[in-house]
Amino acid sequence: MQIKFIGLFFISLLFCGSIAAQRVVQDSNLVQFSGMVLDGTTAELIPVPYTNISVKGKGRGTYTDFNGFFSIVVEKGDVIEFTAVGYKTVDYTIPADLKDSRYSLVQLMSQDLVNLPETVVFPWPSKEHFKLEFLAMDVTSEMQERALANVANDAMERMRFAVPSVGAEHANYYLRQQARSYYHIGQMPPMNIYNPVAWKQFFDAWKNGDFKKKEKK
Repeated sequence: MQIKFIGLFFISLLFCGSIAAQRVVQDSNLVQFSGMVLDGTTAELIPVPYTNISVKGKGRGTYTDFNGFFSIVVEKGDVIEFTAVGYKTVDYTIPADLKDSRYSLVQLMSQDLVNLPETVVFPWPSKEHFKLEFLAMDVTSEMQERALANVANDAMERMRFAVPSVGAEHANYYLRQQARSYYHIGQMPPMNIYNPVAWKQFFDAWKNGDFKKKEKK
């Protein structure tokens, strides 16, 4: 009974050793693939952030960080695809005869920019058709009065406070305020009391009577 138990014990050890050997053989095919993705169009070699890095045929991958660095576990012989917006797609094959479990690469990407011709959309087929239609247009006095009322000063003043500002206007206002504060950073901003242009505007307004009290209607 003891002999059978010892025999089973040795057989189990051999079986476990064979499984461990298979795992070592399988794991020896894995490679820690790391590197940088740079813009090789110019000599500056600027990093290309957020480049997609995928292993072809295996449905997995990664992407570079803001500095263009990446790291991914691949197998020997895998084909790695580098794709980024505005750059040509690049394929790289991991060498199948690697002896080390680590492999690094500096991948250069070339820009792929396509300049499309300018497109101008007209409501008529050609300028000649537009000219004919424009000359044949019957603009009545009612339409003229409506157009003048839409661009009147009081109407524009009402629209200025009623129509909300878009995001571009808010961004423009914020950037102008930031630029104004940065222009005088580290020193006191100048006072308009020493500005000759401001004094001229003040005297002109005084002569024109802008400071007089206006009668209420």
